[in-house]
Amino acid sequence: MEIHQVYAKQGLQWILSGFYLFRRAPLAWFFVCFTLLLIGMSISLIPMVGQFIFTLISPVFLAGIMLGCKDMEQGKPLEMGHLFAAFKTNTVPLITLGGIYLIGQILIIGLVMLIGGSQMTDMMLYGKRVDESELMGVMSSFLTASLIALTLSIPLMMASWFSPLLVVFHNMPPVIAMQKSFFACLRNFIPFQLYGFVLIILAIICVMPYGVGLVVLIPTIFASIYVSYKDIFLGEPIRFKNYQPDFQQANWSDDDRESNQQENEIKREASTAETTRKEPEEQVECAQCHIRVPRHHAIAEQEQFFCSEEHRRQHHAAIKPEK
Repeated sequence: MEIHQVYAKQGLQWILSGFYLFRRAPLAWFFVCFTLLLIGMSISLIPMVGQFIFTLISPVFLAGIMLGCKDMEQGKPLEMGHLFAAFKTNTVPLITLGGIYLIGQILIIGLVMLIGGSQMTDMMLYGKRVDESELMGVMSSFLTASLIALTLSIPLMMASWFSPLLVVFHNMPPVIAMQKSFFACLRNFIPFQLYGFVLIILAIICVMPYGVGLVVLIPTIFASIYVSYKDIFLGEPIRFKNYQPDFQQANWSDDDRESNQQENEIKREASTAETTRKEPEEQVECAQCHIRVPRHHAIAEQEQFFCSEEHRRQHHAAIKPEK
């Protein structure tokens, strides 16, 4: 499968396209995301292992939402059942993805605690107070540990970004899917930088009015993942069946050449049809009355044409006496 490198502006276009996908069915998106939030909160209430369980199965939910995006593109409605659709098809590979991501997170957290030392761990986990003389050392260790955690978390997130989609749409093995996802994000690092920067700004804006804006932002992010997958792995924009022509100019593509090619093809077909309509039909002359008639209406016989059966008989009757 080819990984396409797209322009930097596509990072912004993914968000715009994701918002348009949300706008087609806002109520359905709200119920799907709200249900996912309730499931996550309920599982997290399980002592000790709740957060681990949700991390394991979260790729399955994400893959189901992506199946819903694909159905929306094909003109079908987004339904609550899409959230659980991937449990019927690719459950084991998707949970494997969640397991690899969980192991990566545990290793990163362990490394952070090791670098930060026991003082930082006690302060973070148990709220232990430290003296002013120790505070500078703890803060220095915390800053170093945070930078290392961020540095290691970004590749892990890159490997997990597209992997559920590659598993559910292309039946890829989990490890190969994560490799493809990592190199796809790496090859399009600049568009993803713009994508992340815009999302951070939007998140700050959406959180300000009591978090109400997250009702729009979260579905938009989910939809933008599907849009970016199609853009990078399939090299095509999302296309809706029964699509309204007024919105065609707002479609999503790597560049303007694809839309120009489609427009040129339409014009070429229209020109061909017009030429076909205007081209005159071939005319032939009746051997009896010498009237010209369309070839497909004439009666052909021995390289001669007749406008009617009666004229054909009259012509033969005139020839026989001569013989």
